[in-house]
Order: sequence, then structure tokens, then C-alpha cells
Amino acid sequence: MKEINLRNITNFKNSDEYRRQIHELIPGGAHTYSKGDDQFPELSPAAIDYGKGAHVWDIDGNEYLDCSMGLTSVSLGHAYTPVLDAVKYELDRGVNFQRPSVLEKTMAEKFLGLVPRHDMIKFAKNGSIVTTAAVKLARAKTGRKLVAFPGDHPFYSYDDWFIGTTAASKGIPEEMRSLSVTFQSCNIESLRELFIKYPGEIACIITEPEKSSCGPNCSCGGRPGDFLEAAIKLSHENGALFIVDEMITGFKTAFPGSVAKYNLEPDMITWGKGIANGFSFCALTGTKEVMELGGITRKGEEKVFLISTTHGGETHSMAAAIATIDVFQQNNVVGYIHAAGQKLVELCHAAVVEKQLSAYINVLPCNWMPTFVFKNKKGEPCQGMRTLFMQEMIKHGVLFQGIFIPCFSHTDDDILYFVKAFSASMEVYAKAILDGYEKYLVGEPAKPVFRKLL
Repeated sequence: MKEINLRNITNFKNSDEYRRQIHELIPGGAHTYSKGDDQFPELSPAAIDYGKGAHVWDIDGNEYLDCSMGLTSVSLGHAYTPVLDAVKYELDRGVNFQRPSVLEKTMAEKFLGLVPRHDMIKFAKNGSIVTTAAVKLARAKTGRKLVAFPGDHPFYSYDDWFIGTTAASKGIPEEMRSLSVTFQSCNIESLRELFIKYPGEIACIITEPEKSSCGPNCSCGGRPGDFLEAAIKLSHENGALFIVDEMITGFKTAFPGSVAKYNLEPDMITWGKGIANGFSFCALTGTKEVMELGGITRKGEEKVFLISTTHGGETHSMAAAIATIDVFQQNNVVGYIHAAGQKLVELCHAAVVEKQLSAYINVLPCNWMPTFVFKNKKGEPCQGMRTLFMQEMIKHGVLFQGIFIPCFSHTDDDILYFVKAFSASMEVYAKAILDGYEKYLVGEPAKPVFRKLL
């Protein structure tokens, strides 16, 4: 490995002051809980000042290699010039009007051109809006109430139908919580049992098409496409619609996503995150039979109030999405990020073996989202050990939470830097296995987002 000088970050003075003030102004201290202070070690940046490419700088001037890239939303790189040029052009022309922008037709045609067998699209500003819209359409189409999804999936929506099933369900009536049912992800028998338990009651199934853990030990046996094909067939046999959630997988597993990779035919697909390189643009696509229920042209039928957002058609966000699609179409972006992810997985796995830590650190072999599992002396996944590793990576200038999202701006040098920091962090980790993480971690371990008590 080439000689790399690791950063040694110790100054968080401005971040500490920011932390002291922000919770008096913003509930949770951020606008998505996964960015909150309780998700990071005490020795970490509290806020980012700016980013460029695959790097970000905090409010103390510290530089970091970015690993999660805007919670997986930045697929090309921060401040990516072709996207910014398209955005700037629209900013000079106005971003929101009394009637739809002509760009909405352009965007609709362009995106639907990517999605096999889907005829209509609806725009929104965040993923929760489109997942909830998909659930509403399914209920309107089927006349049923129940929505089903994998109970072991971390997040589908901030709306009641999902949050009511989590530990953080305060504020959601039991009547709403009872309308959601769960099954084990990637497990066709678990889904079959759900249909048997609730015959004629389930309106839809919504699920991610695949996860970073979809390997040989997953319920799908490393063949998520087979599970999805069987699940769609089973759902339709039972009168339910099938929704594929490509929020994370879209523009990562394939282009445009896993539905094309596995040649799937779901009724609806939800899109977001990386499709506009960090700009706020999400979409719901589906068959005309389902989607036109949310329209206004079927005279005499009862209206379905689907999505109505003032900012859903902002021109600069659509321009960002169109420019992002153009870059993906003109370059083998998916191939590039898969190659980068594969290299990182192989080098990190080799480093773990070399340090003789294979029983305590697992590197999941997922090239589109390398994922790391950190365990304690007993071989159990451990938040304290994970937080300690985050602390050490951050000290070396890698903003890390346990996953790595390759983007088009990550270079070979970035991958090598990550691996060097990873190897250095294992030195402290190995000591903590023997002595306990408490001896080396400053502050408390990161906490689950969905928990009953603060």
C-alpha cells in the first residue's frame, strides 16, 4: 500500500459550542434523526461547513473523507459541477410558479424512460411522502386497510403507518398502529403466513428490493431477485399490490435500480436519495391502472387526494435530477461505484484477517454499500464497540458510521486512505476487545434511532 499520512483530528471547539446551542433551537438538533448527536461519538463534528467531491469540512476546519454521502443521497459527489450548472441555470429563471413548469413534462418523460413497464410518475420532496402515497393508492385500489412490510427494516416513512410499529410510537393512536403488519424480510414463507393470517385484508406489500446483508446467510440465500419475483406473484394471487422501495438501492445496485437488475414487475416503485445527487427530489412511479387513481380525468369517479406539495415541482431540483440521470447515462457510474466498493471490501477484509479480528469485525461483501458489523469479546454486535470504531475513524479524518457509500467522486486514493484509517483504528479496537470499550471511548455509545426512552 502506498505511503499515506493519516490526519489526527483533536479540535472540536466550535462543534462543542454548536452542540450546546442547537438543541435549544431544533428538536433533535437536526432535521433527520440519523444525523443527531446521539448517533455519533462525543469526539465528532457537530455540523458540516461545506463539501466538495467525496470530502467534507466541519465548522472547526477539519477535513473528512465522506462515507455515507448525505445519508446515501449524493451519488456523484458534493458540489458536482454538471449538476450545479443545471441548477444555477434554473435559479435564474425562477423555481416555483402558479402553474406547472414545462420542466415537469421533461422530467416525467425522462424518468419514466428509465423504469420498465411503468407509465406514470408523481414528484415530491422526500421519501416519506411518496411511500405514504403508494400505500394510499394501494388502499384506494384494493379497498383494504392493512399495509405489510419487513419488520426488520430500519425505515420506510415518518408517517404513522410505519413509525407506529417502532419503539418510538408515542403520539400515534393504537388504531393506526393496528393497520400495519410485518413479516421477515426476504422470507417468502413468512410473507405467505401473513396472507394466511389476514386473508383478504392486506392492501399492499412494501419492501426494499435488496439489502447489503443479502448474502448466503440471508433468508433469500443471496438471491433477492428470486424472493422478489415469488413475493410479487404471491401478493397478486392474494389481491394485494406490490411496492418496491428503491430509496436506497436506486442508482446504486443498478441503473435505475434493482427492478431493472432483476426484471421485476411491481405495481409501484418509490425513488429518492441518489437520483438528484443530494437535491430534494423523490418520485413515485407505477402502472397507469394504479397511478391514474390519483388523477382528475376520470369523470364521475371518487377522487383520491394523492400528493399535493407546493415544492414538489421546483425547477432546480428537477434540473438536478435530469443532470444526474445524464451523467449516469453518459458514464458507467454504476460500474465505477461497484468497482470502488469491491476494492474497499477486499482490502478491508484482508486487513481484518491480518489483524486476526475476523471474529469481531465483519465486512459484508456488498459492492454497492460495504457494511461493517462490530462485535464485542463475546462475538455479539455491540453499539459501544461500533461507536469506538467510529471515534477512531473520525480522529483519522474519516466520517464513518458503519457503512461506505461509493460515489462517482471517490478515487483510488480515497479508498486507500479509508483502508489505512481502518487498519489504524483496529489497533485501539483490539485493545478494547480485551479491556472493554469503556476504557477507550469518550462519552456514551451511539443509541438506536428507534428507542422507547431517551
